[in-house]
Amino acid sequence: MPDADALLEMLDPEQREVATTLTGPLCVLAGAGTGKTRAITARIAYGVASGVLVPQRVLAVTFTARAAGEMRTRLRVLGATGVQARTFHAAALRQLRYFWPRHVGGELPPLVEHKAALVAESAGRLRLATDRATVRDLAAEIEWVKVTMTDHDDYPAAAAKVARPAPAGLDPAMVVRLLSTYDQVKRERHVIDFEDVLLYTVGLIAEHRQVADAVRGQYHHLVVDEYQDVSPLQQALLDQWLGGRDEMCVVGDPHQTIYTFAGATPDFLLGFRERYAGAKEVRLVRDYRSTPQVVALANRLVTAAPAGRHGRLELVAQRPPGPAPDLREHADEPAEARWVASRVRELTDGGLAPSEVAVLFRTNGQSESYEQALADAGVPYVLRGGERFFDRPEVREARLMLRGAARSEDENDDLPETVRGVLSGSGWSATPPEGAGAVRDRWESLAALARLAEDMAAVHIGASLRDFVAELDERAEAQHAPTVEGVTLASLHAAKGLEWDAVFVVGATDGMIPITYAQTPEQVEEERRLLYVGVTRAREHLAISWSLARAPGGRAGRRPSRFLDGMHAGTRSDAPAAGARARGSSRRRGPASCRVCGSALTAPVARKLGRCEDCPSSYDEQLFERLRTWRAEQARTQSVPAYVVFTDATLTALAEVRPSSATELLAVSGVGGTKLERYGADVLAICAGEAPTATVSPGTNPDVLQDVTVDLRSGVKNSVAPDEDLL
Repeated sequence: MPDADALLEMLDPEQREVATTLTGPLCVLAGAGTGKTRAITARIAYGVASGVLVPQRVLAVTFTARAAGEMRTRLRVLGATGVQARTFHAAALRQLRYFWPRHVGGELPPLVEHKAALVAESAGRLRLATDRATVRDLAAEIEWVKVTMTDHDDYPAAAAKVARPAPAGLDPAMVVRLLSTYDQVKRERHVIDFEDVLLYTVGLIAEHRQVADAVRGQYHHLVVDEYQDVSPLQQALLDQWLGGRDEMCVVGDPHQTIYTFAGATPDFLLGFRERYAGAKEVRLVRDYRSTPQVVALANRLVTAAPAGRHGRLELVAQRPPGPAPDLREHADEPAEARWVASRVRELTDGGLAPSEVAVLFRTNGQSESYEQALADAGVPYVLRGGERFFDRPEVREARLMLRGAARSEDENDDLPETVRGVLSGSGWSATPPEGAGAVRDRWESLAALARLAEDMAAVHIGASLRDFVAELDERAEAQHAPTVEGVTLASLHAAKGLEWDAVFVVGATDGMIPITYAQTPEQVEEERRLLYVGVTRAREHLAISWSLARAPGGRAGRRPSRFLDGMHAGTRSDAPAAGARARGSSRRRGPASCRVCGSALTAPVARKLGRCEDCPSSYDEQLFERLRTWRAEQARTQSVPAYVVFTDATLTALAEVRPSSATELLAVSGVGGTKLERYGADVLAICAGEAPTATVSPGTNPDVLQDVTVDLRSGVKNSVAPDEDLL
């Protein structure tokens, strides 16, 4: 147990004020990168060390399993063992499983981890569409209704009040019918969903005095992280846990409120001092994460927005100066993606770890171009929100092998060396394979386990393989994955709570940031906050980029995001002038020189295209659209993302080359033997102006029934962390 006063030495004056305010309601307004997690964990540890707080009587709640896992780790290092740090759902589910048999009777109904199948069945009964996109939107609407605690009959008025359009173009009255049908399907299946966990816990505590006394007797003090993202349902649970008491510390940033579409509201944070008379407020504004250049741009975004009820949290940079943010314009999306990939390659070749780089976009559909560009550049990447780390086959296999090895380990064995030896039995080596793809992905997963063993041995001297296996089990339960060595590709929403040395915010055009369906002033301002979140993820290198056209040679009708107005006067532009595009359209194709700029062609891909990769294309736009329509139908039939069939870059090349034979088709980048066999006849027919003749058997894709409404904040579902505490 560290000395209580020693815990305060690592804090700045404002953080120290947080740590030493141990009683009564406390509201911490913490800007991005200001050390809020350090402040609240030091507060808990200082309270425990000074005897004011009993660790078993403290409950810290947050929104993601990753954040809860990080908090538990920090508290353990600070000596505050026994404090419960969990997600809202994990804490509620543990209580519900304990009290349900005692006060309701019987076992708690099974929890469905994925509600897509239930939503699809409900929609089918009402003769609604049940394709994957529609089911996803309907599931999100059901969740919104439940977390905002909206009665079914009040849905039309509640949605209209916040200018929320009904999903899938449905009439609001049909959504009401869907809500009732969904509840009926759950009752018939005798199951509950994640929102029910919170609702039932609230009900049990409110209706059963014994339950209320037990829970409130267990937890005397609450700490709530990311309080700006609390929903009415989560606040109702907090109220029941407190039972009229005010021993609560909340931490949040109104400038990072980006989940109102999912039912979150900053009103509880902004109205905290009105709700709790005498509440103390502390502001953290010293930014330890980002350089002054990044902080200055973030502050410009904040000051351009209307001032909120608590004014603005303008950050004060604490780091040494760094490079100026790179605001850059490109001719088209492929050119933008290639520039990002080349810049990432420069950074990683200069010694920056790929895991310290992120490419952030507004929608997941934008990732395709960057996946291909990074793969072409030989840069490993990780798509955040894809398959969960501990669900990967190689990770499951490695855990089994490590568990077996732990049974016969020698207590004197070196942990990192032992783990590397076990992993080598799975074909892993210390040297990464060349290029990207599935082989590299497998290597990166196993390498993350090896690095985790090294980190654990450095922190816990004498840690054994059994200790490491136990750590993996706890992390798997909480979905607290180790860092995988690859560039992170993620949506701006999924990037919340994370940080990197270098961040590329891409596709920053009006219509994307803010997104086109953000119509009301409140919705537009939330989009501004989303860009603010992206900007403040960067420690040192920040680039914001946009493209004038979607595809090479397309109409340059886009403009940079309105949020960048006044910031991009000195924008670097890689977009060719209109005259260059016009000259390029009349140049004669030649195998040795670029038909656009006349430069000699040396790269094989460039020779195939007949132009430099950075020069605008003169492809057949009508053919491109026909191929795109065909691709969409193939993707729908197979229930796969469109890029799995062909990427946009490949479609562009096809529309440019117009292959007329299998040999010419195979020469196009992105068309291999498998795709030639599967799609060749269709593509050649379309290029010849004919109707496609080949078909693809749809088959059965189990992904259709997978729930896509996992935790919006992290890409993983909430889970319960094991511990000795009854509740």
